[in-house]
Amino acid sequence: MVGTLFQPRGNSTVLFSCRSDLRRSLLPSKLTTAAAQITKANSSSSWASLQADIEAHIKQAIPMKEPLVVFEPMHHLVFAAPRTTVPALCVASCELVGGHQDQALAAASALLVMQAAAYTHEHLPLTDRPRPKPKGHREYDPNIELLIGDGMIPYAFELLARSNDPTRDYSDRILRVMVEISRAVGSEGLVEGQYRKFLRTQLDNEANIKLEVEKGEGGMHACGAACGAVLGGGSEEEIEKMRKYGLFVGMIQGLLPGVEKAGKGLKKEIEEIRNLALEELEFFEGRNVEVISSFINI
Repeated sequence: MVGTLFQPRGNSTVLFSCRSDLRRSLLPSKLTTAAAQITKANSSSSWASLQADIEAHIKQAIPMKEPLVVFEPMHHLVFAAPRTTVPALCVASCELVGGHQDQALAAASALLVMQAAAYTHEHLPLTDRPRPKPKGHREYDPNIELLIGDGMIPYAFELLARSNDPTRDYSDRILRVMVEISRAVGSEGLVEGQYRKFLRTQLDNEANIKLEVEKGEGGMHACGAACGAVLGGGSEEEIEKMRKYGLFVGMIQGLLPGVEKAGKGLKKEIEEIRNLALEELEFFEGRNVEVISSFINI
C-alpha cells in the first residue's frame, strides 16, 4: 500500500509504503505487553538522562550574568519552552555512529535554544494564539520577549562556534552543522511550518497539516539526527540514514496528536511511517540501537 509523498531536503522523494508483513530480526514491529512496558520504561530513562545532560550544558552556557536585563529573560524563556526530543535525538545519533556524547552536546543545546526562540516568537503576549503558562511562568513585556527571542538565534550559533576544539579540529563538522540548522529553522523549514499552522483557519485540510508537520517536527528531528551523525564522524550514508530516520520520528510525533480526531486511517499511516523508520535502522544492524529506536516506540 502506498501512502503520502514526502520530499526531505536534499533527497529523493520518499514514499510511505506499508511493509508491516516484513520480518525484522533487528527491531520487532510488535512487542508483547511486558516487553513494551520495559521498552517504554527504558525509553523514558534514556530520554531523561540525555535531557538532563543537555540542560546542564545549557545552564552553564547561559549563566545569570550582566547584563541581567538580557540574560535573565533569556535563561527563563529557554527553559520555559516545551521540551521536544530533537536535542536528545541529536546526541543519540552521534553515539550511534561511534561518536561521544560530548561531541554533540553543544549542537543539541543550540537546537533546544532555536526551538525555544521559535516558541517565544509564536506565543508573544500580544498575539491572539493560546498562550499556555508553564510552571514558574513570568510575564515579560512583548518587546522584551520579541528582542530576547531574536537574540537567542545568534546565541545558539555562538554556542556551536565556541564548541570547536582546536586539538581535534572539528571546524568542518561544526560549520556543516551550522548550515544544517540554518536550513532547518529558516524560511523553507520551521518558519514555513509555523506559517502552515497559521493557515489552518483557511486551509484546515490533510495536505496542509502534513506539510506543516513535515516542515516543523519532521524537519527539526531530521536536522537533529543528521547533525548528530555529522559530529560523530558518520559517513555520508550514515548521515542520510539518520536524516531520514529523524524525519520519520518527527512525522510520527507531529501526527500523533491528531489520531483521535482522524481515526484509524491516520493511525495506520503512522504505523507505515514507523515501519520506514525501522528500515533505516536496519542499516546499523550489529550496533546498539536500543536508545535510538526508543524514539519511535511511543
